[in-house]
Amino acid sequence: MDNDNKEEKQPEQAAAAEKQKAEQPKAKPKKKQTIYTIKLIPDDKGDVKSIRLSARMLKYGAASLAAGALLFVGAFSYSVYSTFVNQNGASEIRELREVNNIQQEQLLQLSKKANALQDQLDQLTQLESDLRRMSGAGPAEDDAGQMDNSSDGTHDGQGGPHVTPDLENVSAALDNLEKDVAKRRESLLALQEQLKQQQEQLGMAAGSSLPGMTTMAGVSITTPSIWPARGDVSSPFGLRWNGSDFHPGIDIANDMGTPIVATADGVVTTAGWNSGGYGNMVDIDHGNGIMTRYGHAMQVVVSAGQHVRRGQIIAYMGSTGFSTGPHVHYEVRVNGSPVNPVGYL
Repeated sequence: MDNDNKEEKQPEQAAAAEKQKAEQPKAKPKKKQTIYTIKLIPDDKGDVKSIRLSARMLKYGAASLAAGALLFVGAFSYSVYSTFVNQNGASEIRELREVNNIQQEQLLQLSKKANALQDQLDQLTQLESDLRRMSGAGPAEDDAGQMDNSSDGTHDGQGGPHVTPDLENVSAALDNLEKDVAKRRESLLALQEQLKQQQEQLGMAAGSSLPGMTTMAGVSITTPSIWPARGDVSSPFGLRWNGSDFHPGIDIANDMGTPIVATADGVVTTAGWNSGGYGNMVDIDHGNGIMTRYGHAMQVVVSAGQHVRRGQIIAYMGSTGFSTGPHVHYEVRVNGSPVNPVGYL
């Protein structure tokens, strides 16, 4: 019986195995890789060379070529842009340099013209002074201090800080020249009137009281109104040295040790050495925004904070700092800006 049962079960087991095998998914056959062949055939009928490449390698190669092309195009575009920008920048720099050179040349020519005009004005001033002295008409109001201040003309010390001319100080110098020319014109007209009156009053002694003559009466003691030292004016205010330097004051030259006095009452704000070219220097604050400066002294005899009176000795003439000989560099500043000291003398 047992053998019969075994024989009945074997066909059943076989059928079950067949069914299970049929239900299992069939394995997909492997896809055959595509291979491309590139043949290189020479013109001289030589050996043919073949290059076998798979599809994957071709894809990678194409992607690499595309990326390389993009990089090349980007690099080339950036190079062209950079070259364009640099050329534009260089062109702008050249244009700016050309404009600057033109402006500098124009400024130099303007400075030379202003310097020449200053020389002509000085000659006219000297001519008027000679005419007044010869006619006995007396000094003009603007030249009274200068006439009294003159010496034997043998001193020519100059100095002060070197200031390169620019549009601002050249314009200021030209403005001062215009004002000086106007004053000189008025002075010459006054001289003409005085000479007419002298002809009408032949009995009047030379140097008598004439219209237009003024005194120091009524001038504030805190307003600079006298000369800081006796001597020769060796360098005027404004452009000098063929327009290569702007002189913010006047230089008065005399012997070493000549006394230097305060030109008005005030308070000493600086007394001592200045490294900017003035040498031993004294600054005096006179109030109302007015300050005077005295440079190149041999010795300073006042101290900062000291109150001084008009005519008081504050230093002795020397040649310290940027200087070519004994003199005093005298400045008048109003609200910090230098003005022509002659207008206060």
